[in-house]
Amino acid sequence: MNITPLDILQQQFKGRIFGGLDPDEVDGFLQQVSQEMEQLIRENNDLKEQNRKALTELEEMNSREKALRETMLAAHRITEDMKSNAQKEANLIITEAELQGEKLLSTAEARLVELRTELQELRRQRQQFEASFKSLLDSHSKMLSTIDE
Repeated sequence: MNITPLDILQQQFKGRIFGGLDPDEVDGFLQQVSQEMEQLIRENNDLKEQNRKALTELEEMNSREKALRETMLAAHRITEDMKSNAQKEANLIITEAELQGEKLLSTAEARLVELRTELQELRRQRQQFEASFKSLLDSHSKMLSTIDE
């Protein structure tokens, strides 16, 4: 059973006829105990309120810490994803550049082969032209020689 300061103040003692308790002393003591108890109850309530506030702040701090950790993890994941994507993109750019380089080289080699073939054809045509021209010159020279005779 909880005793309140009011219970202490209202407590009545039965006095004895001979040599009983001094009612003024008992009342004074009860008043003193009641005041002390009232002060302790107020102090206890204040401490409970402080404790409640501290627990609320702790819960808020824990919630903020959790949110901060989640944010940091998300930022870390995003950073890792960005690094991974950048690496993939760089690899893709390098691969495309290599393919373009190979294509250009292949095209250049094909053009070189084509130009060499054209050059050989032009040399052949020149030789054929020179041979035909010499033959024509020889035949005209023979005709001129036969006319002069």
